[in-house]
Amino acid sequence: MQEHDCTAQFIPNPRDYPAIEKLIRGKTAVGLKYSGLAELQGFVLPTFRTVIITDREFFGQHSLATPSYIRKRRRAASQKVDPNKLRPGDFVVHRNHGVGRFEKLETMTVANETREYLVLRYEDGLLRVVADQVGALSRFRGTQGEAPALNRMSGKAWEKTKAKVRKAVKKVAVDLLKLYAERSKDEGYAFPPDNPWQQELEDSFPYQPTPDQLKSTQDVKRDMESPRPMDRLVCGDVGFGKTEVAIRSIFKAVTAGKQAALLAPTTILTQQHYHTLKERFSPYPIRVGLLNRFRSTTERKEIIDRLATGELDVVVGTHQLLGKAVKFKDLGLLTIDEEQRFGVNQKEKIKALKTQVDVLTLSATPIPRTLYMALSGVREMSLITTPPPSRRPIMTHLSPFEPESVRAAISQELDRGGQIFYVVPRVEGIEEVAAQVREMIPSIRIAIAHGQMQEGELEATMLTFSNGDADLMVCTTIVESGLDIPRVNTILIRDAHKFGLSQLYQLRGRVGRAGIQAHAWLFYPNQSSLSEKARHRLRAIQEFTQLGSGYQLAMRDMEIRGVGNLLGVEQSGQMEAIGFDLYMEMLQEALQEIRGQEIPQVDDTQVDLKLTAFIPADYILDLDEKMSAYRRVAAAVDKKELIQIAAEWSDRYGTIPTASQQLLRVIELKQVAKKLGFSRIKPDGKQHIILETPMEEPAWKLLKENLPKHLQSRFVWGGGKVIVRGLGMLGAGQQLDSLIDWLSTLDGALPAAISHN
Repeated sequence: MQEHDCTAQFIPNPRDYPAIEKLIRGKTAVGLKYSGLAELQGFVLPTFRTVIITDREFFGQHSLATPSYIRKRRRAASQKVDPNKLRPGDFVVHRNHGVGRFEKLETMTVANETREYLVLRYEDGLLRVVADQVGALSRFRGTQGEAPALNRMSGKAWEKTKAKVRKAVKKVAVDLLKLYAERSKDEGYAFPPDNPWQQELEDSFPYQPTPDQLKSTQDVKRDMESPRPMDRLVCGDVGFGKTEVAIRSIFKAVTAGKQAALLAPTTILTQQHYHTLKERFSPYPIRVGLLNRFRSTTERKEIIDRLATGELDVVVGTHQLLGKAVKFKDLGLLTIDEEQRFGVNQKEKIKALKTQVDVLTLSATPIPRTLYMALSGVREMSLITTPPPSRRPIMTHLSPFEPESVRAAISQELDRGGQIFYVVPRVEGIEEVAAQVREMIPSIRIAIAHGQMQEGELEATMLTFSNGDADLMVCTTIVESGLDIPRVNTILIRDAHKFGLSQLYQLRGRVGRAGIQAHAWLFYPNQSSLSEKARHRLRAIQEFTQLGSGYQLAMRDMEIRGVGNLLGVEQSGQMEAIGFDLYMEMLQEALQEIRGQEIPQVDDTQVDLKLTAFIPADYILDLDEKMSAYRRVAAAVDKKELIQIAAEWSDRYGTIPTASQQLLRVIELKQVAKKLGFSRIKPDGKQHIILETPMEEPAWKLLKENLPKHLQSRFVWGGGKVIVRGLGMLGAGQQLDSLIDWLSTLDGALPAAISHN
C-alpha cells in the first residue's frame, strides 16, 4: 500500500458491507484476476470491520507513483529494442569494405591485448572488426528475397560503388534542400506557451507518463510554438501512449483559439477517440464533434456547419473529414492516426490540407516512405519506446491451420477465464467460421463483428463482448485499431499471410494490455502456398516480439517491401548497392556539405593501443544483449552518456570488470579524438604515439596554441600525423588517461573557426 499517494481507511457500518463490496469488486474484479496488481487495489476485511480504499477506487486511476520494480522492468524492456541488432548470418555493410556476412563474435589475445572481434565473411576472406568499432557497421537493408552479393576486400570495386552513389546522392540532397527551403518560407501559426489549464489537463492523466511520452510532448509543443508549420511523426507501439501526446497537443491548439481535427482510419477508432476526448475535456468549455458513417445525414450537416462557423472546436472523423463539403473556420492542428491505413487519394487530400496547419502523425509502424522522410529530416520524428508498467511481450505462435490447434488455443484462454479475438481476412464466410468454432466447443458464447454491420448492431455486439457476455468474437480487421478490452488476452488470426506486416502488428497489439501473459496465434494454410514475401512477413512478426518493436518492424518492412519508388528507380538502385543505412549517412553528409557546414573530418577513430578492452562472457551472458551493449557504447556521443551506460551496467549486471571499464575509457578517447579530427591512434615503436589525421598544418597550429606550454613540445606535426613524443614509454593505461586528458584540453579550447561538428 505504500506505493499509493492517497490511501484512506475508515470503519463502516456492517449494513454497508454489501454496497461497499459491490463498489470495489465491481470496479476491480477483472483487475484482481488479470492485472497482476491486486496488491495495489482496495479490499474488504469484514472480520475487522475495515475497508482499505486506494486511488484506483476513488478516481479510477492506475498507480500514480510507479513502483520501482516496475520502473526497472520497463527500463530494461525498452533497452532491448535495437533496430540494428546483429545475429550470425546477417548481412552487414562496412563503410570501408562493403557488404559482408556477420559470422560470429570471438575473443582474441594479440600481444597481451585481449579484445572481442566481429568476424565478417567477404568474397575473398574473413575480416575481423574489433567490437568497439561496431559503429562502422550497419545491417544491410535492401530488398528481401535474395541475398546481396558479398564484396571483395581487395580491389577498388567498393570504392567505385561508393563514389557513384555519392554522386547520385548529391542530386537527392539538392532536391531535399529545395523542400526545406519551401517549408521554411511557409508561415504557420506560432502557438503561445502553455497556460494553467494545460498543466491541469496533463495532471489529470490517470497514469504515470513515461519519459518518452513526456519528451514527445515537449517536441510537439516546441514545434507548435514555432512560426513554421509542424510536420512531426510520433512513432510508438500499440498502447504506448501516443494518444495522450495527441490529446495534450489538441488541447493546446484549442485553448489558443484554434480548431483541431483528429483523422482516424476506422469508424470504431473514431468512436473511441471521440469518447476519450469528450471525457478528458469535460471540465472545460471545449466542444467536440464526431463525423463518421454512423452519423445520420442531418447530424453530418450540422457538424459541417458548426465547423465552418467555428462553433465546434474539435472534430474526430474518418476520411469523411477530407470531403469537399468540410470547411474549417480556423484550423490550427491536424492529427492523423495510423497514416499508413489511408489510401493514395486520401493521402493527396491530406497533403493539400496540411500546407498551412500544424500536422501531427501517430503511427506504430510507419510505411517506408513516411519513415524515410522522417529519417532524412524532411519530417521531424519522436520515438516512444518505453513500455507501460506491467506490460509483457506477447507470445507469438506461427502454425499451419489445423482445427485441433485452434480448439486448443481457444480452450487454453477459456480455462483461465479470458476472452478471445478470432480475426478473419474477409467478411465472406465469417458465419461459417463461427459455426466451426461452435462445433469444436459447443458451450462457447460467440459474437460476430465486421464493418458492413449497421451502427446499432455493431455497437451492441461490441458492448456485449466488452461486458464479458461473449467468450469469443469472430471479426475482421475492424478491431485492428484502438479497441481496448483488458480481458482479451488471446488473438487468433486466420490466413495470416494475407495481412500486411503493420496490420499483423496492430492486431497483435489488441491483446496483452492487462499485465498477464497474452498469446497471438498466426495461422496459415501451408508453407508451399506462401509467397516469399509472405514468409518474410510472418517470420518478422514472430521475431519482433519485444515491447517497443514497432520501429524495428517498420525498418524490416522497408527491407521486405524494398526501398524502391521512394525517390525513383535510379535512387532505389543506389540504395540497393550500399544498403539503406549507409545511403542515409551519405545523404546527411551531402546535405551538410551543400549547406556549407563542414562535415566531420573522420568517420571514426581507430584506437590501437595495447589495451584489454572488451565485455567478458561471464559479465553479459546473452549474445544479443552483449551486441546491443557494444553498439550502444559505440554510438555514445559524449562522456555524460558513457557515465549513464556505466551506471546502467552496474545496476543491471553488477560491478563492472576492469576490461569493460577500459572499453568505456577507449570510447571516451575515441569521442574526443574524432571531434578533433584524428582518424587513428597507434604506437610508433616503443617511445611515441602517433595521431593520424587528414587535417592541414595551419589547423593543427591553431589547435596547438591552446596546449599548455609544458605539453607543446610533446606534440610534433609530421604531415598527416601528430607525434606525441615519449608517451609510448608509459603503460597502456597511463597512455589512455594522458591522451584523454590532453585531447580534452584541446577540445575545450577548440577555435570556432576550425570546429567541424
